Amino acid sequence: MNDDDDPENETTGHVYDGIEEYDNPLPKWWFQMFVITLIFGAIYFALYPALGNWKGFLGWTSIGQWEAEVEKANVKYSETFGQYQDMSIEDIAADPKAMKIGTRLFSNNCAVCHGADGGGNVGFPNLTDKDWLYGGSPAEIEMSITHGRNGAMPPWGDVIGEDGVVAVAEYVLKMSGQEHDASKLEKGEQVYNTTCVACHGADGKGNIMLGAPNLTDSIWLYEGTGEGIRHSVRNGRANVMPAQADKLRADKIRMLTAYVYSLSQE
Repeated sequence: MNDDDDPENETTGHVYDGIEEYDNPLPKWWFQMFVITLIFGAIYFALYPALGNWKGFLGWTSIGQWEAEVEKANVKYSETFGQYQDMSIEDIAADPKAMKIGTRLFSNNCAVCHGADGGGNVGFPNLTDKDWLYGGSPAEIEMSITHGRNGAMPPWGDVIGEDGVVAVAEYVLKMSGQEHDASKLEKGEQVYNTTCVACHGADGKGNIMLGAPNLTDSIWLYEGTGEGIRHSVRNGRANVMPAQADKLRADKIRMLTAYVYSLSQE
């Protein structure tokens, strides 16, 4: 028997540029894998959402799986945080074990803005001193973390003109005990009493209800030089502290509050 008589050498009759197309059967292992894949796909489509509005017999959803994992994690970690539930923020802040947890929470959620040591940066408050825009009591810190803060210093450049910007900046320099141009103080005080006093107060001590900073000390959220103050007055400032209530559980926020509180007590 020659090769042409071999059943495995049968062709389909198609010839392309002198090349014949053989009609060989698929390997059994390949065909079996193909059938298994079809069966698996049919079962998968039946059990899980795969086509259109079909929800699958198992009723599985990615949201449901996520919620189940979160619930499992809550049960697991409630034992860790539960022991601090009845303690005051001050007592938690004095607990070394709790502060190790607080350190990790701070590193994961706050350090990117306030720095690993809480020392802050230009535009981001220093959490290690006694100067607080919205108050530094445990309750006030917890409020800031939970609900966030939105600070807005309106731009006054178009309202008071460049002369007014320069004058009020000199007046603020005087309030903070820095060198200033005395010849501009009279106008600067007038501008301050017209545009700034409502938020920063007549004495420049600020207002924690509004997040208006104290202008009489040496602590500045932005640069406290003449040019820095003029820039703030001229162009305004806008700060946002994002709310953490939708990101962290209440027990974690409480632990984080205690850690932030502890930073200013050292």
